[in-house]
Amino acid sequence: MRENQYIVDDLTLNDSWRMFQIMAEFVKGFEVMPEAYPAVSIFGSSKIKPKSTVYKNTVKVARLLVENGFNVISGGGPGVMEAANLGAAEAKGKSVGLHIELPSEQKPNRYANIRLDFRYFFIRKVMFVKYAVAYVIMPGGFGTLDELFEALTLIQTKRIRHFPVVLIDSRFWKGLLNWAKETLVRQGTISESDLDILNVVDTPEEAVAIIKRRVVV
Repeated sequence: MRENQYIVDDLTLNDSWRMFQIMAEFVKGFEVMPEAYPAVSIFGSSKIKPKSTVYKNTVKVARLLVENGFNVISGGGPGVMEAANLGAAEAKGKSVGLHIELPSEQKPNRYANIRLDFRYFFIRKVMFVKYAVAYVIMPGGFGTLDELFEALTLIQTKRIRHFPVVLIDSRFWKGLLNWAKETLVRQGTISESDLDILNVVDTPEEAVAIIKRRVVV
């Protein structure tokens, strides 16, 4: 009932007033986010548990990024997002959580020392990409894939600068990459060179090395 009410309220909200809400979220982001630059946006599943290897690797990559001069942006929730904010905060960096209001009542994690709340996904996505110099993609679900493919599309179409997109955990990403090569490239829906946008590694150290080598800030 609560979820349905959330959807109905959003659909029936007067469009003119919705524009003011959208503008307010953009303004809030544009005022706060420049202090986080240069940052790396880290994505991954909200369902990852603290004892998992993925969680521990996310903490480590975030910590290493801060130690090498970068700040960290996450979605501000649990799982990989929490691990990213934890690692950045422990390393005394700017740990940004871009929290989204959802019907499922996703709770923000306590490790973000800069937090923004969003109602609209598309505004939040602008903040992820506008203030990032790289993306790190941990294992995740639909939301993670959404952010990954949006970045690939924007880079492919030259709508944003070509920055590093690093996938951590080659075993997890193997099936997707094989499908892209064997289906998308073979069918001609993408060029083989489009896959060069992706960097696939297995350790936080490899991920940070690629970003350091490719990013000039």
